Amino acid sequence: MQGSRNGSILFGHLGRFIVAMIDGVSAWNDNRVTRNALSKLTDRELEDIGLCRGDIDSVGRL
Repeated sequence: MQGSRNGSILFGHLGRFIVAMIDGVSAWNDNRVTRNALSKLTDRELEDIGLCRGDIDSVGRL
């Protein structure tokens, strides 16, 4: 019984690790897509949403 329990614990840790990795990659990609979209806006459009071109790189790092 103890071996089965250890396997369940290991699988639980591995599962959480995989979910955390997927969440991290997903967040990175969302931020990348957002930065690319912001880069395509004009300076005037960025100003309308309260940003300047220099702010784009920091989007998603907050």
